[in-house]
Amino acid sequence: MTTSASSEPSVLVIFGGTGDLARRKLLPALGRHATTGAIHPATQVIGVAQNPSNTEESFRALALESMATAGLSGPAIERFCRERVHYQPLGAGATADFVALGTRLEALEARNQSAARRAFYLALPTAALDDAIRGLVGAGLNRSAADGWTRVVVEKPFGHDLASARALVELMRGAFEEDQIYRIDHYLGKETVQNLLAFRFGNTLFEAVWNRDRIAAVEIMVSEELGVGSRARYYDKSGATRDMLQNHLAQLLSLVAMEVPPLMDAESVRYEKAKVLRSIAPLSKSDVVFGQYAGGEIGGTAVDGYLNEDGVPRDSRTETFAALRVYIQNWRWQGVPFYLRTGKRLGRRLTRIGVQFKESPVCMFEKNGVCKVSHNVLTITLQPDEGFSLYMDVKEPGSISELRRFPLTFRHRDHFGPLPEAYETLLLDVLRGDQTLFVHSHEVIRSWKVFDPVLSLDHTIHPYASGSFGPAAAEKFGIADRDLMRQH
Repeated sequence: MTTSASSEPSVLVIFGGTGDLARRKLLPALGRHATTGAIHPATQVIGVAQNPSNTEESFRALALESMATAGLSGPAIERFCRERVHYQPLGAGATADFVALGTRLEALEARNQSAARRAFYLALPTAALDDAIRGLVGAGLNRSAADGWTRVVVEKPFGHDLASARALVELMRGAFEEDQIYRIDHYLGKETVQNLLAFRFGNTLFEAVWNRDRIAAVEIMVSEELGVGSRARYYDKSGATRDMLQNHLAQLLSLVAMEVPPLMDAESVRYEKAKVLRSIAPLSKSDVVFGQYAGGEIGGTAVDGYLNEDGVPRDSRTETFAALRVYIQNWRWQGVPFYLRTGKRLGRRLTRIGVQFKESPVCMFEKNGVCKVSHNVLTITLQPDEGFSLYMDVKEPGSISELRRFPLTFRHRDHFGPLPEAYETLLLDVLRGDQTLFVHSHEVIRSWKVFDPVLSLDHTIHPYASGSFGPAAAEKFGIADRDLMRQH
């Protein structure tokens, strides 16, 4: 979470360097950092892939194209790709291929007269992680030099269930120390997610009321307009719980509910997040509603239902929507429901946290004919219109016969302009060695202990129309102010 430029030259090795993630996110983020000076001018990038037809020149052309697609071009970008972007074929992934990668790293470090500071970004499918990690270990590339460092970056999903998550954690721990492992959940790289910490702990006005005495309920919603698209075969084995709840929403929940850390550093923040996940009460069938989108209309365009998507079995019972009611059994939050909602083909793309405060204990304006006083609600919008709104009741001018609700609003775009991409933030933190925004192994295991039992329950799958906000059965799983959670 640091903001100063990196002062150390290093090498970032991207396994899956020609893949979708590298082209859409990683290479453009590195190009932007190179042109702004956020990374050291001697930092190098090596793309690694098994395709024998790739060459140094073709990979540089791919990098240039990916950056141009992201709106980056000009002499500085061309110079970065020409001088600092490289390609290393991995062949069949034998030990000799990893040894050759190590030799290439040593040559670049000797040219730069720099220590061995290496980050291996495994932008690979989960099934390929085992071979990549074993290859790094076999070539001795998992060890840190005395005057340098070695780090490894892995993308979610961190397992398919509790058993596979434990196996993956043990695999990683057998090859690397925990302080070398950077598990990326890109939601944590969003500027507004990081701002949750500043909002809570930098403003005593809110931290003083951030508890069961003043808060009635909390809702965390991740709503997507898109269907499964080309990911149908993957998604049908995953569903909304594995794809979104177990990672993204669990991370947001832990940030909203965590205790004040003694220090704003990685160890303290991650410890408090894990405590939240450990305090979640076991979920029962009555705490969960699953749904699956049927046909409908999105933005004036008719769309198919999930069962008519290419690659989806016609009898699939995979949930594309999930709503959960969660209770955190600790002193701060006892009795406060946290509602987690996520789904595809919903009414709009939106990620928002709603905090509903308790009503006044007595009706102060009853003699004036006004007894309906709204809840105060704080909405924290993480995308697409990032910012905060605090809704409160205001008297109509000239009379006390009516109260109207208005927001006090802050929008990031009005004060700071465009926000950085999540991967820009996270890549810098990897190179700087800041693990605050990365997921600890304890968080992975604790999260799966909460959500794995949910998947084994015999759920009713409720159909919902595309363009709606989920099945009617899930309406009870949210704060009372539904309009505030869905509006622009």
